Amino acid sequence: MLNIDSLSKSYGKKTILDELSFSIEQGEIVGLVGENGAGKSTLLKTLATLQLPTMGTITLDGMSYGTQRKTVRKNIGFVPQEIAIWDEFTVEENMVFFEKLSWKKKNNTQLKQLCLDMNLEKWKDPVKTLSGGMKRKLNLAISLIHDPTLLLLDEPTVGIDLKSRKEIGNYLKNQAINNGRTILYTSHDMDEIIHLCDRVLCIGNDPFYQEILKDAEKDVIIM
Repeated sequence: MLNIDSLSKSYGKKTILDELSFSIEQGEIVGLVGENGAGKSTLLKTLATLQLPTMGTITLDGMSYGTQRKTVRKNIGFVPQEIAIWDEFTVEENMVFFEKLSWKKKNNTQLKQLCLDMNLEKWKDPVKTLSGGMKRKLNLAISLIHDPTLLLLDEPTVGIDLKSRKEIGNYLKNQAINNGRTILYTSHDMDEIIHLCDRVLCIGNDPFYQEILKDAEKDVIIM
């Protein structure tokens, strides 16, 4: 379970996040929406331990971000919006490279299975030859090498084809239901948010998102 209490983040005099409080249960997929500049990426980076909050407390499965930061980090998978893989490497070489950086070790068979589970079969192909959807799948597979309990996804399907979006969505549902992963997911595609997520967090009092989610009969938390 991820628990956030009175979380604030400021840069100088500019407040980006203002006393946010919410929780996400194990095995739950929660969407995160809001207009550009509302603080979605800032929130994800803070939850990924990439930056410190200005105020507030965060715990993951009872572990404090403040006092157990290194342990917490081992349980987090973070997929940034920018694809962070080596274009000149093959899929296999990328997986092996990032496995060596991981605290949890996997053999080649296990690494390959991670890719196959989301229909990424081009194991020996250079990344530069892959479609955008395949690259997104590889980015996601890399984030799962160390079996995180919390998965933070910043627009993981932006700019890819419908087939790949659906395959990634189905894979994430499986991860939540069968492996108990807690998932926080941002996207500007409201159809994707509505169909994939159990609940939705909306940063900022934007009536556009609230109206769409109201019509979809989704449980929405306004922050």
